[in-house]
Amino acid sequence: MRLIKKGAEADIYVTNWNNSEAILKIRKTKNYRNSILDSNLRKQRTIKESQTISEVKSYGIPVPMVYFVNLKNSSILMQKIPGKPIHDLSNSKIISLSKNIGNLVGILHNNGLMHGDLTTSNFILFKNKIYVIDFGLSQKTNKPEDHAVDLRLIKEILNSAHAKIMKPSWENFLMGYKSKVGLSRFQKIINLVSIIEGRGRYATVV
Repeated sequence: MRLIKKGAEADIYVTNWNNSEAILKIRKTKNYRNSILDSNLRKQRTIKESQTISEVKSYGIPVPMVYFVNLKNSSILMQKIPGKPIHDLSNSKIISLSKNIGNLVGILHNNGLMHGDLTTSNFILFKNKIYVIDFGLSQKTNKPEDHAVDLRLIKEILNSAHAKIMKPSWENFLMGYKSKVGLSRFQKIINLVSIIEGRGRYATVV
């Protein structure tokens, strides 16, 4: 078992399951919380995440298969998608795939799900399919404000991690997103993104 990511809420390991590589996500104990409360929270969030992955699959979105949920240590064992994160692809590939990513996010939002961590590292290209991963911060919500927060984050990521191709990538993303959510809702959410950008705690992306 090999640690590949240490997060605030969970650690991610590569391990084996039935002779194939798998991902093990273990939610960490928080010593500053009451032990009973901490245990219950980690269990609830583990159950919620595993259920969300199954639900997202029912939308027709490619996601990792969940193999096993262990509530004793608040862990999820799931399929390791062997492709490449969008973050690591060439600039031209990222631009061309941004519309597909917008489509996927639009489908999530149409089904009342906010991803909560929309980064280009949480989309993986494998066999010409884009898989969506890491639903640890997702929540069920139809609020346009929440969906705007999702869009604001991916816009910020494009601006910081992919600055040279930010404009065409963002335009393609919005094209794909609009095709799924419809013009009226799209305009409402984009206006909210602008409002969020105008608040003092955010730096405006040009």
